[in-house]
Formats: sequence, C-alpha cells, structure tokens
Amino acid sequence: MAWYPKLVGVPLKAQRFHTAACSYKARTGAEHLWLKRHLRDPFVKAAKVESYRCRSAFKLLEMNEKHHILRPGLRVLDCGAAPGAWSQVAVQKVNATGADSSSPVGYVLGVDLLHIFPLEGATFLCPADVTDPKTCQRILELLPRRRADVILSDMAPNATGIRDLDHDRLISLCLTLVDMAVDILHPGGTLLCKTWAGSKSHLLQKKLTQEFQNTRVVKPEASRKESSEVYLLATQYRGGKGSMEQ
Repeated sequence: MAWYPKLVGVPLKAQRFHTAACSYKARTGAEHLWLKRHLRDPFVKAAKVESYRCRSAFKLLEMNEKHHILRPGLRVLDCGAAPGAWSQVAVQKVNATGADSSSPVGYVLGVDLLHIFPLEGATFLCPADVTDPKTCQRILELLPRRRADVILSDMAPNATGIRDLDHDRLISLCLTLVDMAVDILHPGGTLLCKTWAGSKSHLLQKKLTQEFQNTRVVKPEASRKESSEVYLLATQYRGGKGSMEQ
C-alpha cells in the first residue's frame, strides 16, 4: 500500500497550491517533463500544505513512523540539512522547541554548505563542510554534552551526470560520516544516510555492519520509483575507541 502524507484537518482553501511562475518556452524537453512531474507530485503539494520546506520531509516522516528513529529528548545532527525540511521533522519529533511540556526537550543541529533560513528549535551551522575537521570540532562544541544520539544524512554530491562517478562520490561521503561517528555519535545511537544503489554499496553496508548492531536498507514511498536512491538505517552504534559515555 502506498504511503501518503496525512492531510486531515487541512481546510480546502489551504489546498490551493502555488508554484513559481515559469516560462515553458525557455525550457528543454527534459526540463519540461521534469517540471510537469514535479507539479503533479502529491508530496510536493503536501509539503506546501503542511509548510515543509521540501518534499523530502515525507521521506523522513515515513521512515520515522516505521522505524522509530526520533523521539523526545534526543540530540540530532542533520547533515546536508538545506533547505531544512528534515530539521523541521526532527524539531517536531524530538520536542526541540519544548512545545510538549510533559516530554524531554531535544536538540537539532543542521549543517550544510548552503545557506539555511532560520528555524525555531534548530541551530544551523552554515555554510560549512561537514567533512572538514574544523567543522567537526564546531559540531562537538554545539552539541549538548558533545554527542549526538542520531545522525541524519540526506547529503549528496553535486551530480556530474556520470552515474558510476556520482555513486562512488556519495559512498565516499557516507563512509566519511561513519568515520566521524567515533567522535560524534553516542554509543547505542543511530545513523540514517542516503545512498544510491550501485557497485560499491556493499562497502558501505559492510562498514555499517562492523560499527552498528543492526543495519537495513529502506526505500520510502516518497522516493521516486525510478530513482536508485535508498537509505541505510544503522542502529545501536557499538561505539569506537574515540567514543566515551557522556
């Protein structure tokens, strides 16, 4: 059964979806097709209705609903956070604003090379390269007790159009995150990262199996069927030699 965002209680007048004015004449055939698909996408429409910054929010919402990644009180590091949709979901789920006075208050830190507009309940470190050791040090300074309970990554390198090269670069980026976990992720913590299926996926899965007790491949409904995009969910971080109980 397809998973779609719940729009219960949204008034009809709020469902008038607005898009930026476009000049179709100036677009190539491929761009034309992409725009038509984008405008028909139910997740794009739902993101506008529910005030999420982009459709990717529903990927995290679905994965969280099924796998219980986020809960009140957790410290979350959101890598590749721009434009901030995953941070929006994280803020809600970990109670980062303290809106629920009966639940623990969590913390959300987003990092990206791109600018991210402010979001209540989140701290953004941008522009910043998450793979830079200086950025890693700054992340530790900002995280409560210098540790995250969850690392989220929807990062992807700028596409070259060469499928194998793009795949290799994304796998390398994810492997870097796993290496960083020794300094950032609390023992028992969770890592969720986007990857593209390909010839080197097994290298990342092997590394995750070594570092975490449980790993699984997840393909949310909001990921387009024709996309090679999948997510790797690794739970119960074993904690490397650089990790200390905080």
